[in-house]
Parts: sequence; structure tokens; C-alpha cells
Amino acid sequence: MKRIDVFLLGIVSILVLFGLFMIYDASSYVAFRDFGDKYHYIKDQFFWGALGFLGLIFFTLFDYRKLYNLALPLLVISIILLILVFMPGIGVYVLGAHRWINLGIFTLQPAEFVKLALAIYLAAWFSNKEKGRFTAFLFLIGLVLVLVALQPDMGTGIVILTEALVIYFLSGGNIFYYVVLIPVLTAIGFIFAKIEPYRARRLETFLSLDKSLDSSSYHVRQILIALGSGGIMGVGLGNSLQKYAYLPETTTDSIFAIIAEELGFFGAGIVIVIFALVTWRGIHIALRAKDNFGKLLAGGITTFLAIQAIINFAAQTALLPLTGIPLPFISYGGSALIVDLCAVGMLLNISKQGSNT
Repeated sequence: MKRIDVFLLGIVSILVLFGLFMIYDASSYVAFRDFGDKYHYIKDQFFWGALGFLGLIFFTLFDYRKLYNLALPLLVISIILLILVFMPGIGVYVLGAHRWINLGIFTLQPAEFVKLALAIYLAAWFSNKEKGRFTAFLFLIGLVLVLVALQPDMGTGIVILTEALVIYFLSGGNIFYYVVLIPVLTAIGFIFAKIEPYRARRLETFLSLDKSLDSSSYHVRQILIALGSGGIMGVGLGNSLQKYAYLPETTTDSIFAIIAEELGFFGAGIVIVIFALVTWRGIHIALRAKDNFGKLLAGGITTFLAIQAIINFAAQTALLPLTGIPLPFISYGGSALIVDLCAVGMLLNISKQGSNT
């Protein structure tokens, strides 16, 4: 009997449990200040994590090949959800962004679900070898990216675009298209960054980091202070100073900075290595998949998990301009955690259906 990839399941479980601890550690002060309950964030994340693991179990047992016929409905639903974020009374407008849908009991972030739905759809579409699909591919990706950019959420747009391009490449796409497309997309991305004031400031901050720390934004300064305070071995678990409302977004985008402050270069390096292992297992599963659909789906899932981690690590170490990309399995957020764990369940099912290794 074929077994699931126990190693992948184990390291993902470790990341989620570690994330629960770090969310409590990073949020207790702010949660008590804002809600009078230091357990506010960890209780939410624990609930979402439980739902996520139920999704992981379901998709581990659910034959991934059945997703082939569900690909189009899932994509259509995800695009409708992207549109609903702009509908008054349904969409939630917070901090200048339309990224959530209010479902009464909880809020939903459709962009997270688009990543997985698009991976399923493109894998199903490109597992067939019909020709003349590039124009239709560009139209679909353009539609999704426009809806995401209008929210605005440029970071998620980059993840979706990278995921789509990788799936197209793995399906045997013409490499010449990339030679033309990548410079064009880079230029478009630069224009989008410049026309939006807050993005322009982030880009300017990134380009001027080598001149003076004083010229950088408050957020970047606090990140660098956290990294510098951590040193090699860190200040110790629970001893972060930046979590006391100095560093913004300590439970979401900037949680890696808190990890680096408390565990130092050594601990942060271990976290990066674990994510590298997740990526390696995803690639391994894709290579061992017994059909094109499984290969492309595993490749797409691995790509969007890996690129999110890479962008988060790079932004939190000032190697890329600051962008709002959460760290998979660790950052606070229900939609992202549930989707990421369901995606891992699909990987586990593909590994179970694939070759014995």
C-alpha cells in the first residue's frame, strides 16, 4: 500500500505549531491592549489551524484526479469572490484596501483561494497538449491580476503571476514567450509601484537603504532593529522588545522579524531551512507524479508556497521592498492558513497516488 509523504506532513505540522507559539508570543501585549484578552489572536489561529488540518486530512484522502472536473467551477467561484470584495455591504474596506468578504461569522480573503483554484485550473488545462493557448492564458491571468491589483494587493499578484508562469513552463510552454513577457511584466510592475504613493515610498525606501537608515520608513527601521537586536543567538523566546507595539504587523507580515529577534540568525536560519525542505518535498512529489495533471498541480502548489516564503524572507531582511505577504503556516490569518494546509493535503494525496519512493 502506498503511503503519504510523512516527512512533508511532519515538517508542515512543526511549522504550524511553531507559528501558534510565535503568534501568542508576538501578540499577547497588543491583544490585551486592544481586546482585553491576551489570547485573542492565538484562539483565532488555533481555530483556523484546526479547520486547516481537517481540510488537509480531507484532501489527503480525496483523490486529486477528481479535482480535474472541478477545476472550472472552482476558478469561476474564486473570480466571483474576487469581484464581491468591491460590493457594498459584502466587501470589507480596511486600511485603504478591499481584500475581504464579510460572511457574518468570519471574514474571507478571496485572493488566498484564487492561488489554489488557479493552480488546479491551470494544471487541468495544461495537462492537455492543445496548441494556441498562450493568448487565452494571458487573458485569464490578466483578468485575475487586474482584480487583485484593484484591491490593491500587488504582493499577492506577484505570487499568482509566478505560480501561473511556472505551471505554463512545466507544461512545455515556449521559452521564447518568457524572453518577451518578463521584461514587459517587470516594466508594468514598476509603473504600478510608481503610480501608487505608498508603493512609491516603499520602493524609494528600498533603493535608499544604503545611504542612511534615517531615510528608510518607520516599518523598515523597526525590522532592522529587530534583526540587529537578535544577533547570532537571539534575545531569547518571549524577550522581544519590538512586539510591544514598536514593530507594525508583528503577527502577520513581520512575524519573521520577531522570530529573528528572539532566536537570532541561528533560529531564523532553521526556519528558512525548514521551508526549503517543504519546497524540496513538493518538487520531489511533482517529479514522481504519475500523470501530467498531478505534476502540474504539485508544481503550482509548491511554487505559490515557496514564492510567498521567499518574498516574506526577502522583504523582512531588506532584500526586497516591503510588501504585504504573510509567511505560510506561521503568520496570523485564517484564509491563508486553511488554503495552505488544504494545498499540502493535495500534495500528500499526489504523493500517495504517485510512485513508491
